[in-house]
Amino acid sequence: MQNLFSYPLYVEDMGSGAKLYKLEATTKQLAYITEVLKVDGVKSFKAEIEVKFSRKIHRIDVRGKVEAEVEQTSVVSLEKFSKIYNPEFSIFFDTELNLKQMREIEYEFDDEVPDLVENGQIDLAAIAMEQLALALDDFPRKDGEVFKFESEFDEETTQKTNPFAALSALKK
Repeated sequence: MQNLFSYPLYVEDMGSGAKLYKLEATTKQLAYITEVLKVDGVKSFKAEIEVKFSRKIHRIDVRGKVEAEVEQTSVVSLEKFSKIYNPEFSIFFDTELNLKQMREIEYEFDDEVPDLVENGQIDLAAIAMEQLALALDDFPRKDGEVFKFESEFDEETTQKTNPFAALSALKK
């Protein structure tokens, strides 16, 4: 599948200081995002991302906000519905660290772990899509929907068919 939504920034071309980027997906790109995220549809996708590069400490700080309207199917009613997601994020990249070095470092559970710069670039569109993917509900449902379990058996029938009930009768 060809990547139709990409906004690469090359580390060698980055200046020091902060810069703001605004991304908005086109209709064709929305179809691509829908396919990547495996949802029923993405009706809109915007991201506002601030990138700050500190050459002295070899660090790129990326923070921002994604706003997307996503169409999903409710796991309760099986009806389609739209929901707006607004995840905010803050991550950082180490421009000198490679995968081998990263594997050798021992991190504590609550340590901030840097992302890696791949092929000398970071892709702002991929970062934004990843943040949306992390915000999506695993079991989507419309606002106010509640799953109610209704047993087809009453309490007496359940007790009679319980295999342990037969064992407890033997005990007596």
